[in-house]
Amino acid sequence: MTSFSQKVTRLVFDIAGRISPDMAGAMAFRLFSHTPSKEPSSVKARRALDDARSRMVSASRTQLVISTGCVNAYHFRGSNRMHSAETVLVVHGWGSRSEYMIALIEKIRDSGRNVVAVDLPGHGRSSGRSLTMASAVEAIDAAWREFGPFSAVVGHSFGGAVALNSARGTVCGVAARKPRKLVLISAPNNIADVFVQFAEWIGLPEAARNTFYGRVQKVTGRPLSCFVGTRLLAAMPIPALVIHAPDDKEVSWSAAEEFVAAGSHVRLERADGLGHRRILNAPEIGSLVAEFIDARPVDPLREAA
Repeated sequence: MTSFSQKVTRLVFDIAGRISPDMAGAMAFRLFSHTPSKEPSSVKARRALDDARSRMVSASRTQLVISTGCVNAYHFRGSNRMHSAETVLVVHGWGSRSEYMIALIEKIRDSGRNVVAVDLPGHGRSSGRSLTMASAVEAIDAAWREFGPFSAVVGHSFGGAVALNSARGTVCGVAARKPRKLVLISAPNNIADVFVQFAEWIGLPEAARNTFYGRVQKVTGRPLSCFVGTRLLAAMPIPALVIHAPDDKEVSWSAAEEFVAAGSHVRLERADGLGHRRILNAPEIGSLVAEFIDARPVDPLREAA
């Protein structure tokens, strides 16, 4: 059932599209890039945030400067010296923040590795109220220059797409930052699908959609068609772990199945019954991620022998 706010939004874009399709497309991109409120939306979310903050007191905080403002970064020291020279980057998803990744952070720290978590632009304690793929990749680049190189990058939801595009260097003017391993949790595969879904939700007129989609090339230097995870992974055969729940209502399970087509270096793990957000706090998922990061890469020549 269409909500009142959606009806109003569609009316606005219908009128704007009749006046100027280019104006409507530009308006749509601004709305698409606008980030949700940084305040928890429910009592449950507030309690989860308060609990997470009490577990993050051991981290040091740093403000990193990017072209659109400041990015907040947390730096956690590993729990022992076994892997003290290695650092893992953890990236949250759209509408989230580093605190909600604390269960994963703790599991990785338990393996002895250092962990860096960034609040993407417009989220958490970072500045602004907008986020694009370009500014998100720039945030990872800033973290890499300050704390890297990272032995692995773990991304949830949109953060997974950002990690993948950062590793491949799809944003013009920002260096490719390729870790030894990638972990993609509940991540979308084709970013173009997200744009199409949004355009349909707001009722964006067909004449305005080219401008809307074209804004991606203006901010990243590449067309929207370049942001397909399967192609990026296929061209970058580093070990990748894809974790996804078949019951995920925000990012379809089909995205995970598509990632596997990139090659044998991509491993898919089902997270049955854990949805899109519960997956972050499940102990078994944290252990799975830590074990994958800890495992030594397989040498194909040695295996054949």
